[in-house]
Amino acid sequence: MRFTMLCATAVAMTMSLATAVSAQTVLRIGHVGEVGSHFDVASHEFAKRVAEKSGGKIEVQVFPSSQLGNDKDMLQKMKLGQVDFFIPSSMMSSVTPEFGVFDMPYIIKDRDHITRVMAKMGDSLFRPAAEAKGVKILAFWENGFRQVTNNVRPIVKPDDLKGVKLRTPRGEWRVKMFQSYGANPSPMAFSEVFTALKTGVMDGQENPLINVWSAKFYEVQKYLSMTGHVYIPAYLVTSPKTFASWPADVQKIVSETAVEMEPFARKVGEDFDNDLLSKLKEKGMAVNEADKDAFVKASTGIYEEFGKQVEGGTAIVDQIQALRG
Repeated sequence: MRFTMLCATAVAMTMSLATAVSAQTVLRIGHVGEVGSHFDVASHEFAKRVAEKSGGKIEVQVFPSSQLGNDKDMLQKMKLGQVDFFIPSSMMSSVTPEFGVFDMPYIIKDRDHITRVMAKMGDSLFRPAAEAKGVKILAFWENGFRQVTNNVRPIVKPDDLKGVKLRTPRGEWRVKMFQSYGANPSPMAFSEVFTALKTGVMDGQENPLINVWSAKFYEVQKYLSMTGHVYIPAYLVTSPKTFASWPADVQKIVSETAVEMEPFARKVGEDFDNDLLSKLKEKGMAVNEADKDAFVKASTGIYEEFGKQVEGGTAIVDQIQALRG
């Protein structure tokens, strides 16, 4: 009898331990940004808030610097349930064409404008468009305003881009935009850009200042031109199947925290923009302002092409422009 009781006690203890272990949910989030980038800062803040709200029952592990693969890899892994979240940005236009609108030059005026756009159009257009392709958008975070760096010449007007071999993210509209300015754009994974610039395979690239800084592009780029040609959101995404597999309390905490993070993510991007320009100058980069009016004038054709190629494209552009304020 005593042996039976001991066995019963052991079984009970094992079951209790198993319950305690299963009570903690471990989720993985990947991104292509370097350590210290706005993707990384936002990811860690998100992980911290989720842990606090769940009393430590939900742990979000952050994998920066393309540790889980490039954007294309992580999208596939997410759909297969191998990655819980990742943070895409420009590549969302390859998921569904509506997101190409954020590649339209100067369509987003400032961060107040993008806040209004997502408040008005996030639930009605962008979330359902993405979910129809197997991507569930939990929140609209920030990639930010993009600037051009290169080793050929300062970029003041579109003509200055003629012949420049320029790395772009994946997404047809960024490529078409720079082709229309006369550059030779080539899509390339972010993890490959530094080497491409160092070896001269690429003359330049375009990214927010924080990516120029965190990836140390200042070591292999001479000119920084403040073009501010596009503002690109970032998106915290998961798959609908993965989301449905989480317990209701995990769904609630993750969803609420992701949205709560939106102002934080934009503020991080704004702070980086304000702080990094002088630091990049100190690193030896030659900084110039671009003639944005000239770029806007040269961008008419890309808007017209988007309106013709993307179903409802003209209406999407009009709605976003109506929210400029």
